[in-house]
Amino acid sequence: MSLQSAIDRYHELLSDELAGETQSALDAQLRRRGLFFGDRPLCTVLRPRFLTAEQYRFLQERCALLLCAFDKAYQRAAADREFRAQFRLLDWEEQLFEHDHGFRDPSPVSRLDAFFVHERGGLRFTEYNAETPAGAAYGDLLSDVFLNLPVMREFLRDFEVRPQPARHNVLHALLDAYHQWSGRRSAPRIAILDWKEVPTYSEFLVTVDYFRSQGLECVITDPREVEYSNGKLKAEGMEIDLIYKRVLISELIERGGMDHPVVKAVTDGAVCMVNPFRCKVLHKKSSLAVLSDERNQDLFSHRERQAVEMHIPWTRMVEERKTVFDGETIDLLPWMAENRERLVLKPNDDYGGAGIVLGWEVDDGEWEEAIGTARKEDFIVQERITLPTEPYPALVDGKLHISNRITDTAPFVFYGSFMDGCLTRLSTESLVNVTAGGGSSLATFVVERRGSS
Repeated sequence: MSLQSAIDRYHELLSDELAGETQSALDAQLRRRGLFFGDRPLCTVLRPRFLTAEQYRFLQERCALLLCAFDKAYQRAAADREFRAQFRLLDWEEQLFEHDHGFRDPSPVSRLDAFFVHERGGLRFTEYNAETPAGAAYGDLLSDVFLNLPVMREFLRDFEVRPQPARHNVLHALLDAYHQWSGRRSAPRIAILDWKEVPTYSEFLVTVDYFRSQGLECVITDPREVEYSNGKLKAEGMEIDLIYKRVLISELIERGGMDHPVVKAVTDGAVCMVNPFRCKVLHKKSSLAVLSDERNQDLFSHRERQAVEMHIPWTRMVEERKTVFDGETIDLLPWMAENRERLVLKPNDDYGGAGIVLGWEVDDGEWEEAIGTARKEDFIVQERITLPTEPYPALVDGKLHISNRITDTAPFVFYGSFMDGCLTRLSTESLVNVTAGGGSSLATFVVERRGSS
């Protein structure tokens, strides 16, 4: 089945009148379900993301292969401090890395961020969010919202759409880690941990409702409001067994230090935390440099090396060195200065698009200044990739408008081994990130024409 035929049919159904009815239903559902990022509606377009079954399987297969490579890099880093230095952990991160978190996977719940150019089959992973991936609960509820929009009534006559839920796997991963850590099968008391003022707080509300619907005790708590004494961590008046950590470790340490109650409770073995401190190794953007650097190729199988070459953009830490680009040896820093328009600079450990410099959007002077900053701090340099676009409909001043938007593909990963479910984000800007102040999140469906085989 042609993906474009499904997209064309959906857009064909959206007359101005039906688009207005669909927008009203979308707005009402978003308000009813609390699907807002801060004070902005989570979704501003009238069509979900469609993938064919073949595309979805391709994503799963390629993710699995790359995850094997990430795991090999992690295992080597855990065993070899000299190798681990490539990830550029800070001193306090090294200290916390020594803590054994008590279960197999360093990132039981994670998310890869990619750009998927359907028409050419291109798939390029630009980041690995191995610490605090958001969006699983949002995506599941947005699937419900889109399935019930008025335009779907007609579209479902010709096409079958299958949502790809993810929050059940989040819960499975949390409970699996807890059972390994505790050696017990009993149900833990869970705290979702992050600052009260974060714009993703609405997802915590959705998640706590889901956990409670599965018979689990769960609260949302701020790191500033937990207490640790006599070997017990308490939040919102409840003793906590398992932390679903959504706060960034760097922010937790920056604001609370190494003596923060959560840090002490985790390192004392009084509470299980997912994802654990060791997730920082793969979460660092340097993990992509480790996979793509010619110095580390002996670590991976032939198939894994091929997958890295195909799907991870050329990435290096910014430093004085010689390395290889496109088969040729280069002197990295002078080469970067001369190739601004094909490169992007990213902080090794930041989020929401903070600190990113797109070489093709600045002049030579700004690029030279950015390289200077990158040399003093931990930055990666990454090859520019094609940003795919898709047409999406939106209601503007009561009229239907269909325009191209940059489309980001962010598959959810569980146990560090398989992909299940996918967040899609849209933007009209080069930085595709809702946190950065624009864009839209939406449900991702596998679509198939009825009667096709």
